[in-house]
Amino acid sequence: MRFRNLDFDKRYKRWSIISAEVERNEKDYREESYRINDTSIDVVRHIGTKNNWEERKSFVLPLQFRSIAEIQAQGKSLGIIKPRSIEKYFCRETEREWSPKQRAIQDQGDLFEPSLNLEKIPYQFGYQFTEVDNKKRSYSISDWEICELYRKCRDKSNASSLEGRELESLSKVREKLENEFLSKKDIYFIVGNLKQHCKVFMIIGIFYPPKNSRETDVQTLSLLDL
Repeated sequence: MRFRNLDFDKRYKRWSIISAEVERNEKDYREESYRINDTSIDVVRHIGTKNNWEERKSFVLPLQFRSIAEIQAQGKSLGIIKPRSIEKYFCRETEREWSPKQRAIQDQGDLFEPSLNLEKIPYQFGYQFTEVDNKKRSYSISDWEICELYRKCRDKSNASSLEGRELESLSKVREKLENEFLSKKDIYFIVGNLKQHCKVFMIIGIFYPPKNSRETDVQTLSLLDL
């Protein structure tokens, strides 16, 4: 989706329902892979957060799988899972420039918008978690929303050095993903694999409706017991 190249009236907020002409992507074996005619986009409406995200849940939760293994067993490349537990948030420093292979993929326009100099985020964010089948995972988060949070926090920082601005933004990302999400949100992971590596999955999105008051009380008691 070349979102930033869309005409203004074709752009839409996250959690919008749109209609558009699509066709199977014959260059990709994954059954969920389609190409969209972005000139045909029609924004239908936006889905709000009323009643504890009730309408959003009605669309998302029926698509849930029990585990990554179940997604793979059904030959899918995309799915939603709810971890049994999330043990740890992590952040790792990575390369500051795209590798030649990553740059070549961008130039093809298969994964990124063409003719755009996309910034490389020099950090990888992720979660260590356990699935309902007791399988332990450590997945990176490849989610535009999280990367954009890092960028905005860094660019708004008043620190005098790049290192200082980065440290401040990393602290704010941690605050959201570790403190806010794990204590106040009912977390589901949207996971997907790579075209070239069908067994390699990552978190490509996070569905995070608020916990109801009873869940929050239980979580608070658990933290007090530690």
